[in-house]
Amino acid sequence: MALKLYNSMTNRLEPFTPVHEGKVTMYNCGPTVYSYQHVGNFRSFVFADLLRRHLERKGFEVKQVVNITDVGHLTDDSDEGEDKMELAAKKERKHPLEIAEHYTNQFLEDWRSLNLQEPHARPKATEMIQEIIELVEVLLERGHAYEAGGNIYYDVTTFEDYGKLSGNTLDKLAGHRVEHDPNKRHQQDFVLWFRNSKFRNHILKWDSPWGEGYPGWHAECSVMSAKYLTPAFKTGRFKPEAFETIDIHTGGEDNKFPHHECEVAQTEGATDKKYVNYWLHPRHLIVEGEKMSKSIGNVYYVFSLVKEGYDPRAIRYVLMGTHFQQQLNFTKEGLGAARAALERLDDFLLRMHEADGEEDADEELRRATDAFGKALDDNLNVSGALAAVFDLMREANKKKLGKEAAKRVLEAMYSFDDVLGLKMRDVKPQTADEAVEDRIKEREAARQRKDWAEADRIRDELAAEGIELYDTPKGTKWRKK
Repeated sequence: MALKLYNSMTNRLEPFTPVHEGKVTMYNCGPTVYSYQHVGNFRSFVFADLLRRHLERKGFEVKQVVNITDVGHLTDDSDEGEDKMELAAKKERKHPLEIAEHYTNQFLEDWRSLNLQEPHARPKATEMIQEIIELVEVLLERGHAYEAGGNIYYDVTTFEDYGKLSGNTLDKLAGHRVEHDPNKRHQQDFVLWFRNSKFRNHILKWDSPWGEGYPGWHAECSVMSAKYLTPAFKTGRFKPEAFETIDIHTGGEDNKFPHHECEVAQTEGATDKKYVNYWLHPRHLIVEGEKMSKSIGNVYYVFSLVKEGYDPRAIRYVLMGTHFQQQLNFTKEGLGAARAALERLDDFLLRMHEADGEEDADEELRRATDAFGKALDDNLNVSGALAAVFDLMREANKKKLGKEAAKRVLEAMYSFDDVLGLKMRDVKPQTADEAVEDRIKEREAARQRKDWAEADRIRDELAAEGIELYDTPKGTKWRKK
């Protein structure tokens, strides 16, 4: 079955065909590092990770870029308000780059905690200033941009297809209220370059042909995607004719307008080429049945959940378990259910390591492998893929598998985990530990004399030390949590 994805540009399910056979370019909108990234942010990153993993399992060579926005993202998407980085710097009395470093480091720690694959490039906006200036120069030359009041604006009326991604055409936006900017020819025009005179105390600033200033948020992503995924900057200077259409661009649904819409206008205005073939937008999540809000205290962060004792694998499991086009209700009860599912999974893997029967599971393996691939090819239906995994576990548990059969089951599970990212290869029987084994023997002796209180005490002591016991037909086994 060929992979099909729901394309936000066309609003329909489409077969996936890359620009270059066997290769995929993918840009994922990264964080603006003025604060910690919450679980809602990470839903988009987990989705992108799953997509990349599935593409690679299918044999594609994927090049993934995830940017870091550390300048130019204002508090209001209509080019009003303050730069989020500068505002955070004022509140915390630090330099904006100190703010960026701190929150970037925590973001990367959370990224690794959730077992997300490292992208091939993680560019920062502050590192792309010259490239952004070159893009703006091309847009000015082509009549898509103009200078007014010291700023450089993109003239949306020069791009006939403005609104084709989000549906927010200029006609539909005519009654949409935005903060009036007397320098704009059209109130939906957006800033490509801010002169520092607009915010005289702005710390991050660079020289440009239009005066000292800093880039607009939208321009940054157009440049970073073009630089790292196409030959447009291969010679060191921006060459619009060298630009190649990018296969996949992802980001939360809130990025669709105006951010992604403006990216399309900029890139296609500068290159006269299609920017992206497939746009994928995971939906927002809610937390404990309500919209996330600091005022009601339901903003969850990965690192804080881990500190509370929740397994990062359970967090990943919850974030990926609901289809990306459906709203996810992220709850601690759901984390508990995920933990139980992972315990079932781990127990099964341990049983496969210790199998010593005579039966095979070839037919079960064939069905599960087929169902797993078909589910993911159907618009990344992860819940269907997980169902295939647990179906295999249920059927295999009904049999007394031989060692070779169990080995083939483990290989299939590991292949599934190449997409799911649940660290199944780390689940192995523990090596001998004399102290633990002696305490298990003490517990067994207590059980034989029906001293259940003593047996429970030993189990609880081991559990407090991170040792989990599980009973098998061959006796009590153990593993580290």
